Amino acid sequence: MLTVILILIVVACLLLTLLVLIQNPKGGIAANFVAPSQIMGVKRSTDVVEKATWFMAVALITLSLMSNFFRPSGASTEGMNESRIKSNIEEQSVPVAPAPAQPAQTTEQPAAQ
Repeated sequence: MLTVILILIVVACLLLTLLVLIQNPKGGIAANFVAPSQIMGVKRSTDVVEKATWFMAVALITLSLMSNFFRPSGASTEGMNESRIKSNIEEQSVPVAPAPAQPAQTTEQPAAQ
């Protein structure tokens, strides 16, 4: 199942890239250099492309989150039961600081004079 989701993610990425590339720029630096006749251009085609872009973006996010649920767990894969970071932390020995020295208490009582 994970393979199918990963293939769908790659397809969604490619389609999203194409949809972004075919969109007309709506402003920015290029807006200052357009001819006055192009200001009121075709609006319907850009609505469809924009909605398709939003749909593909949401689909990509959803597929990415779904792929997390279908990935193999750490216990089922051989040799990868624990992460490298966790094993490195457990292998390192932490030096123990010596306890602070306490002054020796004497039980002798001073001699009475």
